[in-house]
Amino acid sequence: MSLSLFYLLSRWLHFAALMTLTGGAIYTTLLAPARFRPHLARRLHRLLVAASLLALATAIMLLVAQTGLMADGWRDIGDSAIWQAVLQTRFGQAWQWQLLAALLGVVALSARGQLRQWLLLLSGAGQLVGLAFVGHATMLDGAAGWLQRLNHSVHLLSAAFWAGGLLPVVILMRDMARFPAGYDAIRTLMRFSRYGHLAVALVIISGTIDAFILLPGWPPAFGRYSQLLLLKALLVAVMCGVALFNRYWLVPRFQPDGDRARHLFILTTLAELLLAALVIALVSVFATLEPA
Repeated sequence: MSLSLFYLLSRWLHFAALMTLTGGAIYTTLLAPARFRPHLARRLHRLLVAASLLALATAIMLLVAQTGLMADGWRDIGDSAIWQAVLQTRFGQAWQWQLLAALLGVVALSARGQLRQWLLLLSGAGQLVGLAFVGHATMLDGAAGWLQRLNHSVHLLSAAFWAGGLLPVVILMRDMARFPAGYDAIRTLMRFSRYGHLAVALVIISGTIDAFILLPGWPPAFGRYSQLLLLKALLVAVMCGVALFNRYWLVPRFQPDGDRARHLFILTTLAELLLAALVIALVSVFATLEPA
């Protein structure tokens, strides 16, 4: 496998792991009613374990890939002098914190109860914020640079709430038919839907601000980066359409139409999840292109 492809794959998996980890932990700490959290933590246990382990593994893979890309490829990966040089760069210094946050997520698996869930949320959210200190998010310096990083952090955290919360939605839909868990599952989904409106709005607003910052003029030159950014915007628009269809067309039909409406809801949510995976793939490609 070429180093560039390895980097893209690692980046895509890293983003997916962090979205899943943060989104799932938000459910078990903030969205679910207190009495339902232990049950939901058990339901999401395997998902959160896999996401935290993958986040650490891909953080290491990305450091390896970045080291090779800054040098002369795979052959320089074993050179300790190159590793020391990379760790002294802005990326290297920021990525050391990223590794610590990822390690926290793995260590959290040995904790119990709500402490484990809060540590997993802290690990996932911390790593997402850490991504605002590498790559294109560091183009500006000074106060403008900090505002750019803050905006990018909001973008990633909001996206994690939305996209990372989709798989738990599918899992919770199965709990709706159970008693007494069904009532609490419905309350959890209602909270996700309520705050999801805000998360989607923040994704769109912060993403628009990011675009104005990264593209050197408006309207921007229609290069490869701009084309992919437009494709990303279109995919997000389709995701919004699916989310609105689910919330305002299917949900009101859960009672009169029963199982058929719920089955269709699960299918459309899975489609939305697939769109989110494509968006993450595009974001991974962005890192290899210059906005200009």
